Amino acid sequence: MSDRTLAGAPAPVSTPHVDAGDAGYSKDLKPRHINMIAIGGAIGTGLFLGAGGRLAGAGPSLAIAYAVCGVFAFFVVRALGELVLYRPSSGAFVSYAREFMGEKGAYTAGWLYFLNWSTTTVADITAAATYAHFWSLFTDVPQWVLAFIALAVVLTANLISVKYFGEMEFWFSLVKVTALVVFLAVGIWLVATGHPIDGHTPGLSSVTDSGGLFPVGVLPMLLVIQGVVFAYASVELCGVAAGETENPEKIMPKAINSIMWRVGVFYVGSVVMLALLLPYTEYSADQSPFVTVFDKLGVPGAAGIMNLVVLTAALSSLNSGLYSTGRILRSMSLAGSAPKFTGVMNKGKVPYGGVLFTAAFGVAGVGLNYFMAEEAFEIVLNFASLGILGTWAMVMLCSLHFWRRARQGRVERPAYRLPWAPYTQLVTLAFLVTVLILMWSDGGVGRTTVMFVPVIAAALVGGWFLVRRRVAALAAPRP
Repeated sequence: MSDRTLAGAPAPVSTPHVDAGDAGYSKDLKPRHINMIAIGGAIGTGLFLGAGGRLAGAGPSLAIAYAVCGVFAFFVVRALGELVLYRPSSGAFVSYAREFMGEKGAYTAGWLYFLNWSTTTVADITAAATYAHFWSLFTDVPQWVLAFIALAVVLTANLISVKYFGEMEFWFSLVKVTALVVFLAVGIWLVATGHPIDGHTPGLSSVTDSGGLFPVGVLPMLLVIQGVVFAYASVELCGVAAGETENPEKIMPKAINSIMWRVGVFYVGSVVMLALLLPYTEYSADQSPFVTVFDKLGVPGAAGIMNLVVLTAALSSLNSGLYSTGRILRSMSLAGSAPKFTGVMNKGKVPYGGVLFTAAFGVAGVGLNYFMAEEAFEIVLNFASLGILGTWAMVMLCSLHFWRRARQGRVERPAYRLPWAPYTQLVTLAFLVTVLILMWSDGGVGRTTVMFVPVIAAALVGGWFLVRRRVAALAAPRP
């Protein structure tokens, strides 16, 4: 066991846990980077691309699904924020799992997170290639070629230094936020003036004349929650980034608290506006709903600009995934539960081994785009959702263990806390199990994905038996 807290009977506050994976990083991420990373984590590919198909499938009730998932996403990131204020770590929840649940917990948390982002990487390059096909210049370029180009560009920038990652994510996030603000402003004007869109007058009639809030019933809204969870896949990123910034105790609370209103404005507000502007039947899974609106509005070049924005969102998510998995894998590597080469850093203090390891799965995604271009996004979306559910569950379990140890007097909770503990953790865990049940109930790809849960569990158990001796050998010298 590498847990540094005292075992046995309750004791005074223990010596802080020290994770070898936290050493060697620069502290080059500034407050503006962290704030925009937090925003970027709350605005991703799931909104810009996925909302179109979900609107078409569930109707305006999609806004309710986004609101519900947003609340639980906030609970997860707030729980992680409390742990970050207790002890900032680039290993994030993997490091906390190591402290509170032992090496098995850290191993499980790390590889579930890798499942999340390795599949999300595939979703992101697929989305980027899909967006690029909007322009006639790229129409004849095979989807797999565009996917490979997207991966190569973002990977190159990510390997240079954390400064480049921070700057890239800052501008990516700024573009996304600006675009959504402009969209909401234009949407409010269109609704207020009744300006027609492709012959349709926007307003409440878009909802009431098309079957109301639940045009296809309540069940489709519940079933779509599994995909909506994917939209919040990056909310934990600011917790990982905290290990590479100065004074996280000052920066993190503000960044995390702002996530809640961003969810309300950008996610729920955008979906409500989309529903008011056009009947839900006008949207489709093969085009961003924002592009659909501007395309039908007939503003010259507007659809192209919006498509560039959603392309930016996909690249931003890809950028974040390569960054975060590189840090998580390094923490695991130095503990023995990931390949040795994933712990290697370059001169720019970037754990390039872990970044390249994740990118390798992106290359596999290029192959998926070659053989199954039409189904690629939906397939990886479901597997990414499994990884997200596992990651969020591990964060809440770490938070629950932390709360229990604080009650025993073995650790001290910071002033910035997850409210209503331990009930918040338990309710969130119940929600995550419910999402898994909904995936099974949906049938098709969702049910097939859930059927892989025993396979994933077996792979985790088998992998542990392969690495446990190395883990034990590395943990033994630790005091």
